[in-house]
Amino acid sequence: MRAEQVDWVDIPAGLLRRGTPVDEVAEVARRYADIGIPVEWYLKEAPRMDVHLPAFRISRTQVTVGRWALFAAATGRPVPQAPADHPVTGVTFDAAVAYCRWLGTRLGGLEVRLPTEDEWERAARGDDGREFPWGDQYRTGLANLADLGIGTTLPVGSFPEGASPFGVLDMAGNADEWTSTRYAPYPDAPAQVPITEAWAFDPHITRGGAFCHDRDLARCARRHGAYEQGLAAIGVGFRLAAPAR
Repeated sequence: MRAEQVDWVDIPAGLLRRGTPVDEVAEVARRYADIGIPVEWYLKEAPRMDVHLPAFRISRTQVTVGRWALFAAATGRPVPQAPADHPVTGVTFDAAVAYCRWLGTRLGGLEVRLPTEDEWERAARGDDGREFPWGDQYRTGLANLADLGIGTTLPVGSFPEGASPFGVLDMAGNADEWTSTRYAPYPDAPAQVPITEAWAFDPHITRGGAFCHDRDLARCARRHGAYEQGLAAIGVGFRLAAPAR
């Protein structure tokens, strides 16, 4: 594969069962009570809504340090001290967008971009509203999260059994992922859901969680963001999206 090429996964047009029903939020919070996450954080997922999405493509894995290094050499940006096959982390939203534009030019003008929040959730969840990319039950060993005890990134695609229904890898763990969607409550969200998250370092939603995060961030519906300025410490990276062929 040439350095510019991307291993794209075709996501067909279809229905996303987005979010979590309001009457199930308390039970979700109970299942993860040991982590200490307040129920209000899960309310951001409500209400459940069926959303029809057109077809698109998404990269099978997160952008790696090796791929980022090509962009960095062309633009004078730093390269993290990590193996080439690990996901690049510590990337700001603006830098991720710049990478997409640069790569799109290298690919002959392809509209490479970050996935929207809804596209990310459909690629992770498939058609059936499952809780995790691999199914409805959490299993240690299917994603690089805090319970695995690694404490850093691993090569992308290290957990093929944790793939989503479409075969997309690492949609839980390893690196947290930028989406192009700015945080806002879902339509008809509960009144307790904040209109803005002024405490976030960046207003865009991230998804999937990183090596340092707890298992609740592996949930396909879990909405969160970059709440600390140290984006490398919290493992923020990204993957790519593009129009359907």
